[in-house]
Amino acid sequence: MSKQGASLPVIDLTGDTPCCPPLAQRRVPAETAAVLAPAFKALGDPVRLQLMSMIASAEGGEACVCDLTPAFDLTGPTISHHLKTLREAGLVDAERRGTWVYYRARPAILRQLAALLTIEPTSAE
Repeated sequence: MSKQGASLPVIDLTGDTPCCPPLAQRRVPAETAAVLAPAFKALGDPVRLQLMSMIASAEGGEACVCDLTPAFDLTGPTISHHLKTLREAGLVDAERRGTWVYYRARPAILRQLAALLTIEPTSAE
């Protein structure tokens, strides 16, 4: 079966219950890794990481593209591409209001990613 034809199991990344134990406790199943990898990949770009930070920390919980674009020495289409990548990775939601688009972080998926990376301190630390 081709990779494109294979369907991934549904993993609920919108809930508050962690999808899986931290990777330091147990190996991440291949199916879970396939679902989470796009979010980590999206955050692996410095511009997208900054955009995500700006959106997640925005007053009122949302940021207008009109406020995000001037913060970078990049063209509008380039910023739009990065925001689209964050949307496709499930990290943000977007809502058009008139001519502007407002972005809101999806806290549940951010909690899932954080939980996966959590490492409990050991007694030696």
